[in-house]
Amino acid sequence: MEQMNGSLQMEQALLFTFLEVSPDCQFREQLKSYRDSLQKQQMIVYQSSDDDELQTDGNRSGHFQNGELEEASTNEEVIRIIAARLTQIGDQFNEEIEGRVVEDLVQHFRNEALSKEEIALHMSRVVKELQRSIPLDMAQEKAMLVLAMVLTKKILNRVPSLLQRVFNATVNYMNQQFHEDIARMLGE
Repeated sequence: MEQMNGSLQMEQALLFTFLEVSPDCQFREQLKSYRDSLQKQQMIVYQSSDDDELQTDGNRSGHFQNGELEEASTNEEVIRIIAARLTQIGDQFNEEIEGRVVEDLVQHFRNEALSKEEIALHMSRVVKELQRSIPLDMAQEKAMLVLAMVLTKKILNRVPSLLQRVFNATVNYMNQQFHEDIARMLGE
């Protein structure tokens, strides 16, 4: 379970950064607020699982050893660089994605009766259809990852109130479909 949580954090970081560096992101305030709330939740989990004394100021001081703090900063920079590259690729796809495709996804995300699995399946079908219809000169997995993140941005630009549901669904989709590819990109 811990490995799963760590891998989701990798996908979360990549998606947050992709959205933050996207020039046409219209929901930056909501995104920052959501990121802050997730970081607070993760800090609480981190502190409650720590046998040492708990920090009341929200800092993890004294717990980074053997270069972990430096590694975290390096990972953030690598994620930022990769997200910026993926954003550039995504900008090329942006115009190719029709409004009706985005509106259809919005309706699925608004439908509270649909399970996370049903939404993930629908998103997967849409990404695969787009990947087949848009001429791409890159690896299929990378193209599908970028398409999923661009769709997320387009949905949230249209309906920012769906942020939590869309973001979590996309992170889970990325984890299920592209975890190895993302890990490979971050390792390059």
